[in-house]
Amino acid sequence: MIDYNKLTVLMRSLSLQAGAKIMEIYASDDFDVKVKSDESPVTIADEAADAIISSGLKAAYPDVLLVTEEQAATHQSTGETFLIVDPLDGTKEFIQRRGDFTVNIALVENGTPTRGVVYAPARGRMFFTAADGASVEETGAFALDTIGETRPISVSKPDNSGLLVVASKSHRDQATDDYINKYSVTDMKSAGSSLKFCLVATGEADLYPRLGRTMEWDTAAGHAVLKGAGGDVVRFDDHTPLAYGKANYENPFFIAFAPGVALKGA
Repeated sequence: MIDYNKLTVLMRSLSLQAGAKIMEIYASDDFDVKVKSDESPVTIADEAADAIISSGLKAAYPDVLLVTEEQAATHQSTGETFLIVDPLDGTKEFIQRRGDFTVNIALVENGTPTRGVVYAPARGRMFFTAADGASVEETGAFALDTIGETRPISVSKPDNSGLLVVASKSHRDQATDDYINKYSVTDMKSAGSSLKFCLVATGEADLYPRLGRTMEWDTAAGHAVLKGAGGDVVRFDDHTPLAYGKANYENPFFIAFAPGVALKGA
């Protein structure tokens, strides 16, 4: 049985430690960019943040399966309950110094993300699920081992005659635009990384459709934060819940939304 109080404090602390290392590299004059086998970029910041988070989680939870993006090639097993990490979500945003990148850490139980933290170090925004599962945003200065002042966050009550939509900054395509055009939209935002889930969680957006390739480590933490704020994430094709622990950790297309949005079909 996982102690959610302990887990919340640890995930938050590790995200801050990883974020500090990421920002140290972000502020440097230059850093190497490598290309992984799937042609996605990776930097020394991804690897350094992964080392910090992995060592902390393994020390605290040696018997819990740990899945991280930077160690994906070594993952030999899946399960319904595991810890999952994207140490630097939004590497393209990081490389282009656009600031919309996050540290993502989550717990998946019975195929559903139940606890998570999304920390955007360049934006100074920290979102996480409290021990009771409700999501909050921490405000003010971030102390490493002490949770500061927080405010509860909650999804909007959407107006289907004028929705607020957020979409990917780096992966926007015609198919996404075509789908968004099925809705009546009054405001359209672009954001990188898991910040899109968090914008729905805080009521700053009503809908986030993703018609592109993502992996479970990209989405689990944001998914947990959104669920803890009253929102949900469903598959794009049949609107059933987005499940985790799939054989290759690859997600289908999905829709993150505030309940009350009248979802359109594919």
